[in-house]
Amino acid sequence: MKKLIAVMGVLMVMGLTGCNTMKGMGKDVERGGEKVQDAASRQQAK
Repeated sequence: MKKLIAVMGVLMVMGLTGCNTMKGMGKDVERGGEKVQDAASRQQAK
């Protein structure tokens, strides 16, 4: 029983870490897209 609880705890922590990682990756991709948009806008203004 103790092993089962320990395994469940580890899986829950891994799941939460995975969600945070994906959220961070999404923010990074969003920032990259914003940089591309800014560069395109600057080129059009020239």
